[in-house]
Amino acid sequence: MARVVVVGSGVGGLATAIRLRAMDHEVSIFERGNHVGGKLGATHIDGFTFDTGPSLLTLPEVFRDLFSVAGSSLDDFVSLVRLDHTFRHHFDGEVLDTFNDGGKTRDSFGAFAARGADDWNAMRQHSASVWNVAERTFFSGPIESPLALARRMWSPWDLARIDAFRTLSSRSRSLFHDARLQAWMNRFATYSGSSPFEAPATLSCIPHVEQKYGAWHVRGGLGRFATSLSKLAIQCGIAVHTNTPATRLVARADRIVGVRFGNHEVAADIVVCNVNAENLYADLLPNSSRLTRAARAGRSSSVFAMMLGVSGRSDDVVHHNVWYTRDQRREFEAIFHGSGVPNDPTIYVCNPSVTDSSLAPDGYESWFILVNVAAGACTDWQAYGRGIIDRLGIASRVRIHEQLTPADLETRFGDPGGAIYGTSSNSKRSSFFRASNRGPVQGLYLCGGSSHPGGGLPLAAMSGKIVADMVAQDLRR
Repeated sequence: MARVVVVGSGVGGLATAIRLRAMDHEVSIFERGNHVGGKLGATHIDGFTFDTGPSLLTLPEVFRDLFSVAGSSLDDFVSLVRLDHTFRHHFDGEVLDTFNDGGKTRDSFGAFAARGADDWNAMRQHSASVWNVAERTFFSGPIESPLALARRMWSPWDLARIDAFRTLSSRSRSLFHDARLQAWMNRFATYSGSSPFEAPATLSCIPHVEQKYGAWHVRGGLGRFATSLSKLAIQCGIAVHTNTPATRLVARADRIVGVRFGNHEVAADIVVCNVNAENLYADLLPNSSRLTRAARAGRSSSVFAMMLGVSGRSDDVVHHNVWYTRDQRREFEAIFHGSGVPNDPTIYVCNPSVTDSSLAPDGYESWFILVNVAAGACTDWQAYGRGIIDRLGIASRVRIHEQLTPADLETRFGDPGGAIYGTSSNSKRSSFFRASNRGPVQGLYLCGGSSHPGGGLPLAAMSGKIVADMVAQDLRR
């Protein structure tokens, strides 16, 4: 039995801790903030509940497996609702709806654009093909070199099927005749904080994942999911410490031996860091070569977010909604190569009150609004927020107004510049620039958004399985 210290309690850290505890290791979690769950959190204001991080759950089977490994059941902790009406997409007054039922979505695409139904069918076939390869190669274990990925390929054709040599925008143009549907597909790059004009077309697997495995809501808000993971960890016998920031990793003879928290040191055989790789290799375990590698991966985008308590009923708004920019290329140029703040951003609105009335007082709705901006971006955020509210036409209905800026996110989570997705995917080789799950000293491992396989709820949980399996393998050696 090894003594394991997990630094950081995001979904990746929790998943790793739970899996290692299920292997009978002695596990402790140390979190710098006052709550467990990382970005998976919620804010409660005057009867309104707002999810302040992820607002959509996909691939729930990843979490069902995690709870099962711990001898429990996900359904014993949370109530999941699979959304029938998944998204509403707005393009200059025209509306495209997507549904849990693939046939209804195909018909919606057909009604929206010429050749839309045929293009939807072609996209689904391509997206499924990419996912089938990515699931058994990219997501099944660590990627420490191109050779490690190649060894999981069944044939040279797998390399073509994973679609890593084209950009997502290039693939979108080849699949859809209508520019608006190309913009619809391009938006999936933002799931990893990236640009569709630079990120690989491997991200084209996401529409298939959402369609096949569903878009899910957690009753009471996704913040309850963080609470459930915390309860599961404690139930497993994991010691959880909050308000305890790590100040240094301690290594001797090229092997990890503990973690320092201020003047106090905790001995460890294994340390799992669920922190941004830049922070790890700049502060906790200074390592110039690993820091350079993390920097080469590039920071993901950040976000500007607003939590609004809105009066009345919004008949034209569903659970998940997107208002698209008129010029997507200019938007991403501004985010990654310009001012950092697009003048005409794509606006995402989550209105979970449509599905879950418990999240707002009677006669009101809880709106979470998000736009993508650059990590470290600065502007007059109050004025910027007012412009977004005016564009949505809800200024007279807003009763509660709170916001989060990149600077707020950096302070809250420690991600440089508020790059909440970790590293971007803005390169065909981004997977190999991302921080390795195995650290530079024996006994150190990394999980979470800045390490393989990347950011987002299911991917963070996958990183937990990858790291736990690596630890078990290394200990057997």
